[in-house]
Amino acid sequence: MIDSILVICTGNICRSPIAERLLRQALPDKKCDSAGMGALVNHSADPSAIEVMENHGLSLDNHLGVQFTAELGRKYDLILVMEKLHQEQISRISPEVRGKTMLLGHWMGQTEIPDPYRKSQEAFEAVYQLIDQACQSWMKKLSG
Repeated sequence: MIDSILVICTGNICRSPIAERLLRQALPDKKCDSAGMGALVNHSADPSAIEVMENHGLSLDNHLGVQFTAELGRKYDLILVMEKLHQEQISRISPEVRGKTMLLGHWMGQTEIPDPYRKSQEAFEAVYQLIDQACQSWMKKLSG
């Protein structure tokens, strides 16, 4: 049974906070958090990420960047990452969680979700759509 999910990206200010909030909304009975492999610790979400979420009726209020650690990874039943590189980094830091670490885009043909950091608002919207689609595919698997 998967009761807790940790979503990982690079800085923990764009992609993983978006996925965390989408999963939290859809799976209110599960613990959903996020972290970054090179997190901007204690930074709020990127202004473009905040804007794209607001455009979709969601909020990134009170988000603060968190660094991934082996200890953190062991606290969750499932770890979802944006890129294969994140899987490799997690395997080096915390090999014992490798078996529960998967791509967020796993059910979309192992799709990686590109980093929109410092890119256009259109890039953030495109990434939001990918994350939303990936989260919906996980929601079907986790609630069914």
